[in-house]
Amino acid sequence: MDLFRGASLIAATITMGLAAGLFYTFSISVMPGLAQTADRSFVEAMQRINVAILNGWFALAFGGALVCTVLATLLQLGADDRAVLVWAAAALVLYATVLVITFAVNVPLNNQLNAAGAPDRIADLAAVRERFEALWVRWNTVRTVASTAAFGCLTWAVVLYGRVWPGH
Repeated sequence: MDLFRGASLIAATITMGLAAGLFYTFSISVMPGLAQTADRSFVEAMQRINVAILNGWFALAFGGALVCTVLATLLQLGADDRAVLVWAAAALVLYATVLVITFAVNVPLNNQLNAAGAPDRIADLAAVRERFEALWVRWNTVRTVASTAAFGCLTWAVVLYGRVWPGH
């Protein structure tokens, strides 16, 4: 059981790091880069990103962070040292916050942007962009902070687990 506890914590930490890195990348490069483009370029690029991101690698990070963190937290329930459980559970709460934001704000905004149609058929690209960009960026920043904090919690949980792991 100890091997599964440790392996699940490592898997949760890796997948959470990937998820946090994804949100961070959008925060520091993708969205600032797109902010410097014309309305048509912005809308077209975001529509294409919304389609391209739905792939197995994204699922591994985004869904894997949830599945692995749930598993790591559940496996800590039977452990003698509750400190690891507390940090894993904190990571789970933080990532749940990310998921709520994603499904309540960012995905609906993505869907609205895609529903606006092809950029060459949108009458007012500036208005479509305005309804999307600032709100999406603001909430992605919150997702970045929350997922990075979750990654930190899991990293600390691994450190604590290493201190109490039998034989060490």
